[in-house]
Amino acid sequence: MKLTKKAHACVRLEKDGQTLVIDPGGFSEQDAALGADAILVTHEHPDHFDEDRLRAGMEANPAAEIWTLRSVAEQLSAAFPGRVHTVGHGDTFTAAGFDVEVHGELHAVIHPDIPRVTNIGFLVDGSVFHPGDALTVPGRPVETLFLPVMAPWNKISEVIDYVREVKPLRAVDVHDALLSPLARPIYDRHVGTLGGTDHRRLAPGAYTEL
Repeated sequence: MKLTKKAHACVRLEKDGQTLVIDPGGFSEQDAALGADAILVTHEHPDHFDEDRLRAGMEANPAAEIWTLRSVAEQLSAAFPGRVHTVGHGDTFTAAGFDVEVHGELHAVIHPDIPRVTNIGFLVDGSVFHPGDALTVPGRPVETLFLPVMAPWNKISEVIDYVREVKPLRAVDVHDALLSPLARPIYDRHVGTLGGTDHRRLAPGAYTEL
């Protein structure tokens, strides 16, 4: 499986000539969803869900489909009948040849005064987990964890403890557009030293084989 890191929370997975894109949001490249055979969206916040990017991907490939939660699906279903699928915690499905499990239900708490939206994470081929905006533990071994390193709803001690709890073979940074270059080495050092796993940071456009 080839992993290409896109900007912020977006990642691209390729296998057997098929492409799966997760969370092509407003902080990601304009063409983040282009070329996708399947698109997964974890929740409705604009840094994860951008309707224009999704429409571009769906229109470029008439066979492309989307799997997401209800709040996002309701905004897209009319435009792409039969191609937008609503899923939730505990569901399983196959998208572009990838086997996917859905884990989680709610976005992490930003502040008690801010209502929590729904959020789901996706476990792909039983080995690669994208939690969206939550520190969801999938309850089974994970080889690769997409790690939301910096957000208004987390702090570095929680990020480190999350890596320790999931115990992946490797953690790859996502949700990093708000992290300045000055802070990068601090996060790399702490997560790498204390997380207890192989910690990787990929620049947007960089890729690796899983």
